[in-house]
Amino acid sequence: MNSAEHIKSTFESQQRAFGPLAVKDRLRHLSDIENWITTHKQEIVDAHFKDLSKPESEVELAEIWYVMSEIKLAKRNLRQWMSPKRKGLSTLALLPAQAWVHTEPKGVVLIISPWNFPFNLTVGPLVSALAAGNRVMIKPSEITPKVSALIEKMVTDLFEPNHVVVFQGDAETSRSLLELPFHHIFFTGSSAIGKIVMSAAAKHLSSVTLELGGKSPTIIDDTAHLDMTVKKLTWGKCINAGQSCIAPDYVLVHHSVKDAFILKLSNRLNDVFGSTIEAKIASPDFGRIVNSHHWNRVNTMLETAIQEGATIAHGGGKNEENKFIETTLLDNVTPDMKIMEEEIFGPLLPILSYEDIDECLSIINARHKPLALYMFSNSKKNINKVIQNTSSGGMVINEINSHFLNLELPFGGVNASGFGRSHGYEGFRSFSNERTMLKNGRLSQIGLIFPPYTKWTKKMIRFVTRYL
Repeated sequence: MNSAEHIKSTFESQQRAFGPLAVKDRLRHLSDIENWITTHKQEIVDAHFKDLSKPESEVELAEIWYVMSEIKLAKRNLRQWMSPKRKGLSTLALLPAQAWVHTEPKGVVLIISPWNFPFNLTVGPLVSALAAGNRVMIKPSEITPKVSALIEKMVTDLFEPNHVVVFQGDAETSRSLLELPFHHIFFTGSSAIGKIVMSAAAKHLSSVTLELGGKSPTIIDDTAHLDMTVKKLTWGKCINAGQSCIAPDYVLVHHSVKDAFILKLSNRLNDVFGSTIEAKIASPDFGRIVNSHHWNRVNTMLETAIQEGATIAHGGGKNEENKFIETTLLDNVTPDMKIMEEEIFGPLLPILSYEDIDECLSIINARHKPLALYMFSNSKKNINKVIQNTSSGGMVINEINSHFLNLELPFGGVNASGFGRSHGYEGFRSFSNERTMLKNGRLSQIGLIFPPYTKWTKKMIRFVTRYL
């Protein structure tokens, strides 16, 4: 039952139950999730295959291992994260006060998760929310029903509804949830839905973390090691059939190495997934488009690009019945084509050539700030120029996607690609209120400047403002 009344009553139940949660209890909840995942690993793998035809190795790496790493990091560091952070005094006038930051949970929080990495991007934020001591309501994606049902089973097995609860459903369920005054909302998905979430949060002044996406560029200059580049690009673009918010969305390659790059990348794709369309369809290492709607969306992008003058340099094979589209390299792409306007979120890779690095900067900066920016180069000059003249949620040099796997780095976007940070300690902070604390006693120098403003008081004020 996911009626608006039931959702509201569950929210109110969590509000009533909310209170301080000792570190030992938080650690126990994290251990419970860890043990549940270990016990149900094969079910997690099977659910992802049924929803996305996702290869087992991808599930182990990008879904299970990642979440387990979040849990282990939180368990190892939680006491330190929760401990008061002593702060100094910016002025001697406050002596002998003590100052510190007290970290407390925000309260009742909402997690709305996507379909592309459904376990990772639901349970990962849940780990952070529980480590911070919150009560949690979860809305997983209806597009991946098998994984969503498994997440609900996990939550039901481990938690009471007044602590953590899952609500299944479509957009109507999301609307009912967003009407409530959550203390924080963590949303992962498209920019269009992110605007709706932010608008709903504004009505209650709820804080938000938005992990969105955008067109993440990859720059390949004339100093790049091409064999290394194509190996890493193949993995980064093809994982989950390109349905990733940090997947390389388009390539800017120096004109002097473009032909060699396309040849090497084509050969690498053939080596990994098979040299014929039949072999690629049969490959156990390549996933599928999640459903017919998204298959048609990506296919329309491909056909429109060809109509506008792009040419297929590799791939182009597709099978609608199997929701399969081959990783397709598109040459002769120009910045004004429709495929360069919106995030692809699929196995198409537009390739644009450039002569001067400033061309790359112009193309990137003409678009919304991306979630990720990749660059393959051995030129410090070019790398520094890109760093200094672009903005993105993250930048990765001579690698693809790896910043997401480093839980010591804050992960998130900027402006249209999102805001707020997650992963590790930053995830804990996103679900926490950092409460400013200051304590003083009867002896307080600041009291010397209280009114009435006598001649002596004014003299003290001038002394304080001038010297302290």
